[in-house]
Amino acid sequence: MISIFKRAALLSVSVFLSAVVFSQSGTGHGRIRVTADGHFLEYSDGTPFFWLGDTGWELFSKLKKEEIENYLDNRKAKGFNVIQCVILRRTADRYGDFPLHNNDPEKPVERYFALVDWVVKKAQEKNMILAILPCWGDMVTGIRSKVAPIFDEANAYAFGRYLGKRYKNYPNIIWVAGGDNPAFVDSADWRPIFRSMIKGIRTGTGNEALITYHPWGENSSTVYWKDENTLDFNMMQSGHRTHDLPVWEWVKRDRSYMPAKPVLDGEPNYEDHPVNWDNKNGYFRAYDVRKQLYRSVFSGACGVTYGHHAIWQFYSKTDKKPIAYADRYWTEALDRPGAFQAGYLKNLIASRTINDRIPDQSIIEAGQGEKGEYITAFHGADSNYAMIYLPVGKKIGINPSSIKGSKIVAWWFNPKNDKAIRIGLFVKKRTMSFIPPDTGDGSDWVLVLDNANKRFNAPGRPAS
Repeated sequence: MISIFKRAALLSVSVFLSAVVFSQSGTGHGRIRVTADGHFLEYSDGTPFFWLGDTGWELFSKLKKEEIENYLDNRKAKGFNVIQCVILRRTADRYGDFPLHNNDPEKPVERYFALVDWVVKKAQEKNMILAILPCWGDMVTGIRSKVAPIFDEANAYAFGRYLGKRYKNYPNIIWVAGGDNPAFVDSADWRPIFRSMIKGIRTGTGNEALITYHPWGENSSTVYWKDENTLDFNMMQSGHRTHDLPVWEWVKRDRSYMPAKPVLDGEPNYEDHPVNWDNKNGYFRAYDVRKQLYRSVFSGACGVTYGHHAIWQFYSKTDKKPIAYADRYWTEALDRPGAFQAGYLKNLIASRTINDRIPDQSIIEAGQGEKGEYITAFHGADSNYAMIYLPVGKKIGINPSSIKGSKIVAWWFNPKNDKAIRIGLFVKKRTMSFIPPDTGDGSDWVLVLDNANKRFNAPGRPAS
């Protein structure tokens, strides 16, 4: 008797053939891989890849095709190149199809996965990566919903292998285990199940998969997987509890582990999310988002993920009520300022060099603060430029010794509007002081210092 997975594979022959065709399109740079130094991501032809993600977690279950395409187009226009989304939820999609028959991981519903196929191909056409969670982690652990989990080691492997085989010819997929859940708590250890699912994905893809783990809030995948080589890169979630969690320290810690692996914050505080999940505490707005995005990247992360509280859940008029006090519908949230500003960060990094950034706090000689005023800095490996992020505008003292040349071109880059202001040409001194155009809380700036001999374009503009 033919198993449900073999029947599904036969039904998907046309999908695989079309995937081969689509794998020849797109960027033409190949799959994403880890760089040789272990700290960043690149395409297989060596082209640097800066991860700028958006959390579209419930995309498959909450949107129709035309809505999905509009969402992808909106994100692409803003510079996002990764969409984080989840295949298995305990609800039907907008067409009435559940992902599994009787919630059985060994009985996938073909109509539901045909929608996933369509989304994967649409994303590939738009040169966008999907960072796909096979399931929300609660389906493994059961600790959040208090509903019995559906996975064990055997069916987790089978489901992972099914996914791997179905999508192995799509280079625009990165797999994400976990799903807002821990891999162990006290005496409960779900790592064997997650390992089985990851092993199944690797088997199904012929070891072509790039895999990470999305943990729950104020946590990192290194807590669970630091001492084994299960993951290709690490992901943290600084989360939504409070302002100015020291993500810069977490990135530094995770980058220090050996063997070196890329690290990124896959879920910092969402724009328009209530602080600590309660609207009585106020909301995180664009300024709060910028501070965390910039400080994780400037501390050495390979990229970062933005999120909006209404968009991750795709809250709409058809919902009875939002999760945790969302204050607008998702369609009204698409063009919130933080989404544009996340793209400005990507532009800024790409205007110099993407994958040779060396975190270097010694650049900051005076003006360093704590928490909301903590400044982060890095320089290029070739010592031709440096960038310093000031979450609060104020006078700072800089040690420019990490930059080559006797003269420096200095710029202010405004992370609110993507504008660069040329400060001037300076003879390099042992210590140099700068004051941004605006000062005080809410006025964040990036100071960019260039070796004058290199004649870089303005920060945020495409590199020559």
